Amino acid sequence: GGREVNQVSDDYRYQDGNYDAANDSYYRGGDEPAHEEDAQSDVTEGHDEDDEVYEGEYQGIPHPDDIKEKQKKRAPAVADEYRDRADLMAERMEDEEQLAHQYENIIEECGHGRFQWTLFFVLGLALMADGVEVFVVGFVLPSAEKDMCLSSSNKGMLGLIVYLGMMVGAVLLGGLADKLGRKQCLIISLAINAAFAFLSSFVQGYGFFLFCRLISGLGIGGTLPIVFAYFSEFLSREKRGEHLSWLCMFWMIGGIFASAMAWSIIPHYGWGFSMGTKYHFHSWRVFVLVCSLPCIASLVALKFMPESPRFLLEIGKHDEAWMILKQVHDTNMRAKGEPERVFTVSYIKTPKQVDEFIEIQSSTGTWYQRWLVRITTTLKQVWDNVLYCLTAQYRMNTLMLAVVWFTMALSYYGLIVWFPDMIRYLQDEAYESRVKVFDEEEVSHFTFNFTLENQIHRNGEYRNDKFIGMKFKEVRFEDSLFEDCYFEDVTSSETFFENCTIISTVFYNTDLYEHKFINCRLINSTFLKEKEGCHIDFEEDNDFLIYLVSFLGSLSVLPGNIISALLMDKIGRIKMIGGSMLISAVCCFFLFFGNSESAMIGWQCLFCGASIAAWNALDVITVELYPTDKRATAFGILNGLCKFGAILGNSIFSSFVGITKVVPILLASSALVGGGLLALRLPETREQVLM
Repeated sequence: GGREVNQVSDDYRYQDGNYDAANDSYYRGGDEPAHEEDAQSDVTEGHDEDDEVYEGEYQGIPHPDDIKEKQKKRAPAVADEYRDRADLMAERMEDEEQLAHQYENIIEECGHGRFQWTLFFVLGLALMADGVEVFVVGFVLPSAEKDMCLSSSNKGMLGLIVYLGMMVGAVLLGGLADKLGRKQCLIISLAINAAFAFLSSFVQGYGFFLFCRLISGLGIGGTLPIVFAYFSEFLSREKRGEHLSWLCMFWMIGGIFASAMAWSIIPHYGWGFSMGTKYHFHSWRVFVLVCSLPCIASLVALKFMPESPRFLLEIGKHDEAWMILKQVHDTNMRAKGEPERVFTVSYIKTPKQVDEFIEIQSSTGTWYQRWLVRITTTLKQVWDNVLYCLTAQYRMNTLMLAVVWFTMALSYYGLIVWFPDMIRYLQDEAYESRVKVFDEEEVSHFTFNFTLENQIHRNGEYRNDKFIGMKFKEVRFEDSLFEDCYFEDVTSSETFFENCTIISTVFYNTDLYEHKFINCRLINSTFLKEKEGCHIDFEEDNDFLIYLVSFLGSLSVLPGNIISALLMDKIGRIKMIGGSMLISAVCCFFLFFGNSESAMIGWQCLFCGASIAAWNALDVITVELYPTDKRATAFGILNGLCKFGAILGNSIFSSFVGITKVVPILLASSALVGGGLLALRLPETREQVLM
């Protein structure tokens, strides 16, 4: 019996947690001397299936099939080169499903506490910067058009260029976030926005200002997809809908911040400085500078936050992800007064890596060739992700979400531009109704040194009169005679001379340019030292009301934000989207009765408050419908389509101001009803884990 036991001991040897057998195809041979029978112990050191060392359990002699299975698991990765890609993808999908459920349990163990709330405010500042960006150009246009001599077409382009940049940025930076990481791409996005927003406040020329706002919009366009993908990966299933909805409130705060700053800064035209006659830094530029502060604050705070561990697990960085999850756990436990609680997770499933990465040696080619290869490879991977969102598994969901995002954006962004334009139109009508008309007046040897406003002078005669240090605002002279008059230091706005005769008159240091004289006869008249450039010359009284309208519109979404956050996980995402869009469509029909400024403001507040719940639910369901390695890409595509809808909405709705209300109202209502009904066919994601 002893001889047989010794023979068995000769055939098997224990090494690195495995038993190997000699002279067998299953095992590796060895030259180690046989163990004596009395050397076998009931208390041995072994390894569990997670390869953790423990003591106290007898290992026994393994069965050959068990050894073969272990060796199969430990087979070198090079064998993947000979496997079909479809098999590798199937194995990866199986791994991702296991990871999704394990990660959900880990996040629940980490708890919801100080770490998530800190990240909530950091990412909230980034979302606030996105909200500010939408409002900035609209607030500065009235001042910028005078400061930079903008034509109507230039104003329209400046209003749309930000949305164009945001559209490109959402797709590009959202796609890169799935390849380079949430934190890194969000830092890039915020840095681009902060740099070019800051620069745009100083540039003087229209072309350079337009370029800066375009690149600034491109930067901020990437924040929305990244912020929601980033934050959702630190939230458990039961907290996700509610807290992503709370995060949406920062977009509202951004609108309130922009409105309040515009109201308090822009009308103070003295808040600035000039350097000679060419460089002017007016108050609206101070406003642009102040509006970059949320972005800068978020950028600084983000440096102290970790990368998403869910993203790190997707790319196989197990140890980094584990350390971050332990940090989340320990931070929350210390805040709860339970620092002794131990993070019990020791191993996390990582999906099989099937992407092909090209590692370029430093000796290969020139530096720009190496960077070119890296960039093109990364962009190809982003493009593959975009195409993946249209594969059979996700095609229907992507197309339905695209329609819902587009119809929502077309209606919402179209109407929030249409509301202020309609209010301004109603104000202009009321202003024109108060115009004063002077017929056949005769004035001679008189000095005008005060402001003339909202007047029409017909068939008048002005002889030996002086117009010194005065302002014309909305003044017309028709079929009038000016003889031996003197104009000095005159500033005008919307002032014209039509069919007038001007004899022996001197214009010195005025902005009465040639285009302001329509079909006029100028006889022996002289223009000396004309004012150069454009000038901010009048405070617009209705500007205050426009700021107030935007402020109230932003504030009105607060009840909708609170309701959607509290009910998101109770009634579900689908009912929230459908119900909110249908209620918003009903609100649109009441706009037919908005014939006054107060009525338009009231209906705007009601519409914004009703529609915000749909926006919040759209953000949540878009995050939950796509897997981690495609999440930011899909969100970026849909958000880019949303900005395209915003461009169309702005262009279409503004073109009908003063013509008819029927087309904008019917278009917005129809789009909301169609999108809301289609949204009801989307799958509910309330109970599913993040894949």
